[in-house]
Amino acid sequence: MKPGTLYLIPVPMGGDTLADILPTDVIATAQRLTHFVVENAKTARAVLKQFGTPHELRSLWMGELNEHSKEGELADLLAPLLAGHDVGLMSEAGCPGVADPGANLVRLAHRHGIRVAPLVGPSSILLALMAAGANGQKFRFNGYLPAQEPARSEAIRRLEQDSVRQGQAELFIETPYRNDALFTALLATCRPGTQLTIACGLTTADEQIATHPIAAWKNRARPQINKRPTVFVLYAG
Repeated sequence: MKPGTLYLIPVPMGGDTLADILPTDVIATAQRLTHFVVENAKTARAVLKQFGTPHELRSLWMGELNEHSKEGELADLLAPLLAGHDVGLMSEAGCPGVADPGANLVRLAHRHGIRVAPLVGPSSILLALMAAGANGQKFRFNGYLPAQEPARSEAIRRLEQDSVRQGQAELFIETPYRNDALFTALLATCRPGTQLTIACGLTTADEQIATHPIAAWKNRARPQINKRPTVFVLYAG
């Protein structure tokens, strides 16, 4: 039997209407599918309802893949694909497979010769880089930095040094309730001339993007980023 296709389905990162964010063919693909791998079934059903799926939500096959999933559980998630069903992989927000546990299923699908089809949608990482004014030809996404000191400040110092040596932009994120602590550490650790971009609430009505040298950030009102999804871009090149 020919295996199905694994569709990587982006979802909005905020409360905006789908027409403002996603192409119509992405929505049409999501409407057609009956099998999904998601981070959280409850929130995924809410998104699919917003997509206007014609299927009864309770009838949809939903496999969960998140940070708590074990490697051995991936085989069960792959089973519908091997049985010939097309499957949609959805993140909680933005693009699946990027800073997202869905990458594990994508890797396994390739191993089994299953077609992987990425669909167009919002990536907070690329949107932040586009808006930063940093080096868009050489950059690195570092995921999460250490949550505690002194490891956090040591990591920031290394990223700044790498940015100077390589002339590259350094991107990273944080659990939203720790954003303020990370911002404080950046101001205390980085050189005055290092450029810092704060990209918060991307694609939402409350989107805020600002780029300033560290010295200028110290003389400005603190950005309102507590408990809000934020991408940080550091550039000292």
